[in-house]
Amino acid sequence: MNDKKDWGLTVRGVVKKEGKTLILRRHPKSRNNPHKYELPGGKVDPGEFFDVALIREFKEETNLDVNIESLFEVVQDEFISRRTNQPISTVQLMMNLEILSGELQISDEHDDFKWVSNEELKELYNADMLTPTLRKTLEKRDFEI
Repeated sequence: MNDKKDWGLTVRGVVKKEGKTLILRRHPKSRNNPHKYELPGGKVDPGEFFDVALIREFKEETNLDVNIESLFEVVQDEFISRRTNQPISTVQLMMNLEILSGELQISDEHDDFKWVSNEELKELYNADMLTPTLRKTLEKRDFEI
């Protein structure tokens, strides 16, 4: 039993406005989890610090400048690598963020955004409209973000 498993590191940000959390819907042509909502973020590049990656990814996906405040949650997820077309495991760090500046504008990777309450997140969960990572996070946190 010597199967080598590929691993990646992903960072996601939790931002709140008036008690609601920002989520983005993945583009319908996305290879992984099309048309599912997720927290903004993405992969950490080799040699990149996770905090730099989160600030970069958040800016790319939302046009918002953010400051990292604290660790929110960590989950493990599995998906198919675009590079190798093989399964990969990823550790997903979710951080609480503060918006410093910018006007919300989503990238081409997504086709919609919402500011949602915990109750609205639960409705999206029940309708199977969330990525597996966000689903696992809600389950771990008893649907409280």
